[in-house]
Order: sequence, then C-alpha cells, then structure tokens
Amino acid sequence: MNETMDSLRTQIKDLGTKYFSLSPHANRKFVAGETYIPVTAKVLGSEDLLSLLDSSLDMWLTAGRFATEFEQKLPEMFGRTTKALLVNSGSSANLVALSSFGANSFAALGYRPLKQGDEVITVAAGFPTTVNPILQNGWKPIFIDVDLATMNATVDKIAEAIGPKTRAISLAHTLGNPYRADLIRKLCNDHNLYLMEDCCDALGATINGAPAGSFGEYSTLSFYPAHHITMGEGGAVLSANGRLKKVAESLRDWGRDCWCEPGVDNTCRKRFDQQLGGLPHGYDHKYTYSNVGYNLKATDMQAALGLSQLAKVQKFIDARRINWAKINSGLKNSPLLREHLTPVQPTENTNPSWFGFPIVCSTSIDRNKLVRDLEDRKIGTRLVFGGNLLKQPAYQNIDHKVVGDLKNTDEIMQRAFWLGVHPGLNDEMINYMLEQLESLIKGYLTK
Repeated sequence: MNETMDSLRTQIKDLGTKYFSLSPHANRKFVAGETYIPVTAKVLGSEDLLSLLDSSLDMWLTAGRFATEFEQKLPEMFGRTTKALLVNSGSSANLVALSSFGANSFAALGYRPLKQGDEVITVAAGFPTTVNPILQNGWKPIFIDVDLATMNATVDKIAEAIGPKTRAISLAHTLGNPYRADLIRKLCNDHNLYLMEDCCDALGATINGAPAGSFGEYSTLSFYPAHHITMGEGGAVLSANGRLKKVAESLRDWGRDCWCEPGVDNTCRKRFDQQLGGLPHGYDHKYTYSNVGYNLKATDMQAALGLSQLAKVQKFIDARRINWAKINSGLKNSPLLREHLTPVQPTENTNPSWFGFPIVCSTSIDRNKLVRDLEDRKIGTRLVFGGNLLKQPAYQNIDHKVVGDLKNTDEIMQRAFWLGVHPGLNDEMINYMLEQLESLIKGYLTK
C-alpha cells in the first residue's frame, strides 16, 4: 500500500512540474506600455508548487512537519537558535510580539510587564499594524519624527522621547532600510526598555554586519505575497530566548499554558499533575490558560510554500539589491531626475534588503499627478503606507503624544512614493520605468 501511495505521490509531483511549465508563472512576456509592472510581485517556481502538492497530500491541515522545519530553519538567518513561531500574518506577528510585553507569563518570568497607560515609542510614518497593538493593549503611543533621508527614526529622536512612563520601543525597518537597532538596543539597556523590531519589509538586512531582527526581545516578519518570501498569507515571531518564545507561543495559541505541538500530548510530563490559578489540582494542562490570547496559527500548506521560498531567499535578496542599485544609478545619471527626485539612501553602517525604491519628489513636482501618470503608463506605485498615521481617520481620537514635530512625516505624506525592486523585474522593465519618469517630469516642467 505504501509503495503505491509513494508512487502516486511521485506521479502527482511529476504532473505538477509539467503543469507549471505551461502556466502563466513560467511564461510571462513583457511588452513596454502594455504589460503592467507591479510594484510588488511573488516569484514562484515549480518547486513551490511541488512543495504545496506534497503538503496537501499529507492531509495534515494544521501546523505539521513543514511548519516544524520552517520554524527551525528561519532563525538561522538571524543568528538565533530559538525556534521561530509561525503565525497567519505579519500583522498577527506584531500583535503577538508586542502583547507579550504585557502578558501574565511575561511577568512570571521576572520581567516587568507593561500595564495600562504605559508608553511605547513609535513613528507615524509607517504601517498601521506596527502601532495598532500598542492601542489594542491599552498603552499610549509616543510618536516621533523620522529622518527624511532614510525614512527611519534616529537614536537622538528616540532618546528625547523617553520619559518616566516609557516602557518599550516598536519600530519597523522602513521599506527594507534598517534603522540603527544596535544603538537603539544600547539605549534600551540603559533605560530598561523593551524593543520590538518589525522586520516585515526587511528580511536579510544587516546592521554593522548583524542581522536586522537580532537586537530586540522580539522581531517579526511577514510572508504576504508582496514580501521577500511568501506563504500567501503568513508571518513569524522570533524571540531572543526560549523563555520569551514560550510567552509569545501562549498568546498565539489561545493563551494556553500548554506548549505541546498539534497532535502531541503531555510534553511537560505533568498533564494531570499540576495546580494552576484557581483550578482544581490535576485539571488538564491542555485546557489551562495563563494569558488572554488568540488563535493566530498558520497551516502546514503555508509552511510548505514558505520552506521552498526560504531555500531561494538569498537569491531574492540579492536581486532586490541589484534592482535598487540599477534604479538608483538611473536617477543619479539623469540631471533632470537627479534634480527633482531624491531617492532614500541606506542608513549609515547598514546593508538594506530593499522592499521598494522610495523617492521624495521636489516641490516642483506634483507627487499625486506623477503616480497617477505612472499608473496610466502601466508602472505600479505605492505611497509610503499610511503617510502620517495621525492624519488617518482611524487615529483621529486616539490617546497619544507627539514629541517634537512631525515635519518630515508630513513631507513623506505629501511628496514621497515608491517603485518596485522585486525579483520579478528585468532590465527592460527598469529601463522603461526610468524612461517614463524622465518623459513625465520633462513634460511637467515644459508646460
């Protein structure tokens, strides 16, 4: 029976390879002005389809062997040995990581947990779900401005914002350009603060040779199709040590105290021999809850795709850096573009893993018109996420504080946008993007 099943599995995978060779993913052609150039794109190969087929044939619908392997391999990129936690999105990863700072089991480890009204330093020039968990936990976000040249918070701005109620810092590495997490880590150590690094856009970036995401108590990743690798939907939490990982794992898994893998019982060897909280002695550990948590787990099929993508991650990162350099060179070599479009540059002593190519327009250029005209010419664009989040409808009435002003954040909201650098681009596409930028700006200035 097993030989027959193994043989059928091989036949199915062989057919999958043939099917992929005929699919649009393997047969894309670019026609300038007709083919849309997406600002982000998943890059899939036959091996990704085969991994999905392999996992689906297991019929193990929750996290299983593929999830376990992925969670073990991912931390190697960060120089960490503690197993990662796979979750259903990057946003969920942020929720789990930040919420861990206020969890009962975080306090039980001897850490001082965040409580209602405590302050967390962050930025308004970013994506909502870096900030949302602060509000969802009843903490107060303290907003600081970013550096316009890098679109990241600086150590000086963070230091100015630290007050008696400050307990943590939550920042994203903007569009794959890292902030100086090494220096911020020192600041956290000096002031007894926790750090959460949102690396959802920055997988593979380094800071003074160390991986972005290796400095915080927690760091997070997203595997949405736009990101460096994809699971379709998915994300991960990386923890500085095994004790912190257990806290985050509880929040991901309903808040339970039990840490057994799916389908496994009695890992602690005390399943019916404990007394926790006000429960009777011997109450089943699988149904004992130490935290107010969620169910934010991912499936084994998602993990299977993530594994096949992870095997190609360095190639993807290299392609993003090469594409960024080509666009940067094109802007630099054009006097017209150089005068009116200023690209964001790498933070000092870092090597970005670019998510996009962010640009700040001069005051002579109408950013809104430029992005509309680029889209009309089949070139994908995006703004820098929420611009100034405090101008967004959802955040009009939140309890918050701004330290200093948000001048650069407003400049980003008004004048910045970004182009794609994903591995699906080729030289023909990049040249077309540069040609159209030059043509449009020349047209604006001669009218």
